Amino acid sequence: MSQTYLTAPIQTDKMPPGIPYIIGNEAAERFNFYGMRAVLVVFMTQYLVNREGLPAPMSENEANQWYHWFLASNYFFPMIGAIIADAFWGKYRTIFWISLVYCAGSVVLALDHTRWGLGIGLGLIALGAGGIKPCVSSNVGDQFGKNNQHLISRAFGWFYFSVNFGSFFSILLIPWLLKNYGPGPAFGLPAVLMLLATFVFWAGRFKFAHIPPVGKSFIRDTFNREGLGAMGRLSILFIFVAIFWSLWDQSGGEWVLQAAKMDLQFAGITWIASQIQALNAIMILAFIPLFQYLIYPAIDKVFPLTPLRKIGLGLIVTGLSFFVSAWIETQISAGLRPNIGWQIPAYALLSAGEVMVSITALEFAYTQAPKHMKSIVMALYLLSVSAGNAFTALVHWFIANPDGTTKLHGASFYVFFACLSIGCVAVWVFVAKAYQEKVYLQGGPTADQIEAENTETP
Repeated sequence: MSQTYLTAPIQTDKMPPGIPYIIGNEAAERFNFYGMRAVLVVFMTQYLVNREGLPAPMSENEANQWYHWFLASNYFFPMIGAIIADAFWGKYRTIFWISLVYCAGSVVLALDHTRWGLGIGLGLIALGAGGIKPCVSSNVGDQFGKNNQHLISRAFGWFYFSVNFGSFFSILLIPWLLKNYGPGPAFGLPAVLMLLATFVFWAGRFKFAHIPPVGKSFIRDTFNREGLGAMGRLSILFIFVAIFWSLWDQSGGEWVLQAAKMDLQFAGITWIASQIQALNAIMILAFIPLFQYLIYPAIDKVFPLTPLRKIGLGLIVTGLSFFVSAWIETQISAGLRPNIGWQIPAYALLSAGEVMVSITALEFAYTQAPKHMKSIVMALYLLSVSAGNAFTALVHWFIANPDGTTKLHGASFYVFFACLSIGCVAVWVFVAKAYQEKVYLQGGPTADQIEAENTETP
């Protein structure tokens, strides 16, 4: 007998059965993305060839521009995927079919190492990865109803754990493959993992809830008073989240190039510059339970924490990490060959900022989205990542001089971003104070219904 898909969350007070499949899919997909991302700048500056197969590398500043424009595109396309998911196909079909586009981009990148191959491969990956992003994270929240909504924070924590679990191993392995076997195997293995991710997601299709798309009513329901109000409130908050991502994504570009100029002998191992990013992944795996069970409760005793206060603190901590990078750059400029171990405190601060900003904002965006707008609001959140990377790319374009030098060079580049992140908190305090929260969960009452119940006269 043929099975039918679930169209609503299972009524249980335990973790939904579809969550392991979603998390397994995310771990394999993130292995693909972060492995490819870890070596992208190195590939462009050292391994890129022309059509005759001769070396044709980019300059560091040009490679950083390509890198950040790719990430900006990758986080722009979620809006298209969200519209397809919420209005026409639903999340499952959107994730499955657009994942195949993602796979095609990974294959192109593995086979063609010219600028043409780079452009086509990254374009397909941006379309595929971007198209599924808002659907995967909102699909986590869709599995929960009113009886197990207390477990949603734990599920998002495990979801984020899977992201860093996959990325940790890929960031260690893929740079080693690139150095020893070249770009074919280095980009080929992530392509295989993306195919595996698609298979794992398909295998769990009968285990998780498929919330039906709303069809032609999507436009009417999205651009009504409730929908516009939710998007307007969140858009203001996401401007500040964009600043966080402007800094965070430099760990895969600018920080890698900085590491290449440092002493890579540490703890008895000669590291590859692009492997140092693995520090972020392993720190996140440790910091998620550390913050949830120790740091947050300790802070809450003296300074009551809300999601928006966590984000504000995270912006400050993220800015501090760039002051460490600025100090490292002064040592490099002075000809002292600082050891790669000095990047550890920078990554520790950046990872702490990520826990406070990214995980919190991801969950907050889901809970603040009306039921029929979960994917579109996730896409709006991801647009903040796109905006942050576009800003960084524009900074690189603006500071470039015709002779190949830059107007904002050395430590001053990192000081600029540190001051930007910390300084914006002065405005964030007032924005967060004025924000009015409304919580929407699948299977539960709307925020307006809750408000109406609370204001009824006994």
